[in-house]
Amino acid sequence: EEFERRRGYKLEEHFPEFLDASRPEATRRIVSDYRETVSEMLIDNFTTQWTKWAHKHGSTTRNQAHGSPANLIDTYASVDIPECEGFGLTDFHIKGLRKDSLTRPNFSDISMLKYASSAAHIAGKPYTSSETFTWLTEHFRTSLSQCKPDMDLMFVSGVNHMFFHGTPYSPQDAAWPGWLFYASINMSPTNSIWRDAPAFFEYITRCQSFLQMGQPDNDFLVYLPIYDLWDELPGRLVSFDIHKMDRYAPKFIKTIQTIIAGGYDVDYISDAFIKTTRCADNQLVTSGGTHYKALIVPAARLMPAATLKKLVELARQGATVIFVEQYPEDTPGYNRLKQNRAAFINIAGQLPDVDSFTHTQTFTLGKGRIIVGSDYQQVLAQTGTAAEELKTRCGLQFIRRSNPEGHHYFVSCLQNKDIDEWVTLNVPETTAMFFNPMNGERGKAQSRIENGKLQVRLQLKSGESLIIQTFDKSLDEEPAWNYPEEQTYSLSLDHGWKLEFVESAPAINGQFDIDSPTSWTELEQPEAKVNMGTGRYSIEINMPAMEADDWILDLGDVRESARVRINGNDAGTVWAVPFRLKVGKWLKPGKNRIEVEVTNLPANRIADMDRKHVEWRIFKDINMAKLNYVKGDYKNWDTMPSGLNGNIRLIPVSYKE
Repeated sequence: EEFERRRGYKLEEHFPEFLDASRPEATRRIVSDYRETVSEMLIDNFTTQWTKWAHKHGSTTRNQAHGSPANLIDTYASVDIPECEGFGLTDFHIKGLRKDSLTRPNFSDISMLKYASSAAHIAGKPYTSSETFTWLTEHFRTSLSQCKPDMDLMFVSGVNHMFFHGTPYSPQDAAWPGWLFYASINMSPTNSIWRDAPAFFEYITRCQSFLQMGQPDNDFLVYLPIYDLWDELPGRLVSFDIHKMDRYAPKFIKTIQTIIAGGYDVDYISDAFIKTTRCADNQLVTSGGTHYKALIVPAARLMPAATLKKLVELARQGATVIFVEQYPEDTPGYNRLKQNRAAFINIAGQLPDVDSFTHTQTFTLGKGRIIVGSDYQQVLAQTGTAAEELKTRCGLQFIRRSNPEGHHYFVSCLQNKDIDEWVTLNVPETTAMFFNPMNGERGKAQSRIENGKLQVRLQLKSGESLIIQTFDKSLDEEPAWNYPEEQTYSLSLDHGWKLEFVESAPAINGQFDIDSPTSWTELEQPEAKVNMGTGRYSIEINMPAMEADDWILDLGDVRESARVRINGNDAGTVWAVPFRLKVGKWLKPGKNRIEVEVTNLPANRIADMDRKHVEWRIFKDINMAKLNYVKGDYKNWDTMPSGLNGNIRLIPVSYKE
């Protein structure tokens, strides 16, 4: 009954075509109608009703739409907080970041993560949440340093309201490892990484305080060619889960990756949201009030006549609409196909005549423009929107938002090179502040105006991130941002170290004269190879009389996080690469004491328990699946290094204007 009401004909009268593909074109069209009907029913009869019910009871809804047999954009947009999901570890080749042999590649690249944030942006939802760190690595092996790059990927994808996957409840009197969730990561007090996790939580808080501020400021809308997907995919019921999107929508994924690599940012839009989009001051404004510079149609073959008509109307009103590789050539669906095609052809006839899409061309249509071509860099340049040099020149990942005083960026160096460059920002403001989300440092950036555009000097090491806020006012009263210039020499802290354990299970007592800062698993103590805990490395040094504006303590390879104290003062916590801290203000001439409390992972301890046949798996629900959802234990794991792993340096730096 629902199918007939929505599509205008009875599905049961076309079972041969629906089931047996005896008429290829008819089958594709009927299956597409079936998929569209399922999509509408799920949104109209479930998520929309659920959200209305929640609002009546003073609550809000949060939903992961991926995996749904529906248009993901519309499904995500029908709840209060769209939520995406990471699934696996992304290898950004960040310098110094340790790799683990037990990982799985992340199914959720930026193109997948953007479905949720796109729905939030075009519908005017303030939050995009995320199920974060699902299966980065195997149980008991995930470090905070491995979490940060994929957290940054979430942020640049539009997430501003993250959730851990997961934080299971465990009674305090439960024997370690307590009650656990079947999947990793376990972000709870039973995990040793919890000791230094507050520093990670502060990082997330600082980032989200900016990412929840203001409004989205992505450049373009990209039409999701859902009817091409519904027409082309085999079978009948299709669920758009993250594990298969590389097979379901490879061309769309490549389109998004190409646009982002070109220095632009985008949100996706569906047919339903195109219907409610308007044009104001030559910009596209969605029903959620978000502004965009143009709408891109990426090689869509099928499009409803009503959608194409609205695109033509928007162009006539002053908008810029871009068609890449081709114009839509037909309308989807089976019912009233002759009449629908006639309407489609009538609308398509109002588009500018194009002999070939090989060359980029711009046409005036009413007050707006139609741009056609096959090269994204060329067609997007025709919009007059400059690409962000953060990406094109520096290879950085970013997201930009607007606020009442200007704009702000979250920027992450998710690559294997460091950056020290003057970079142009595509905003009209004239000054900029930098904010370090790792430690709360802030300062006025070195800036200048070149060719009417704001340029800032940007200094980031591989793996680091930064928040930039731009203003159209003087910032002379603000402290200057410090740009450290490392001197050519450093102090190597190679000898004289001692080690004792602040916490350890099993317990390890006494102090060890280890001399060089090495993994504590090398101690002549059997417990050191199987323990979970925190080791305090300490050394006393004599500081030479050297000219320096500051000193950087570089801890090198830390397994896995560390709290640093200098002369009894808390100097900070390092939990992600590069494992470095500015420590000059705590150092003094002559004798200094440096203490580094390093916390390792639970991996060595749990592997030892499995080798001893300790029955710690006391749960239901899959009962601790391994990385690829198979049963098994961890007794064959090699010993993982723990603590410091050599090459500790104090580096003198100068701050120059």
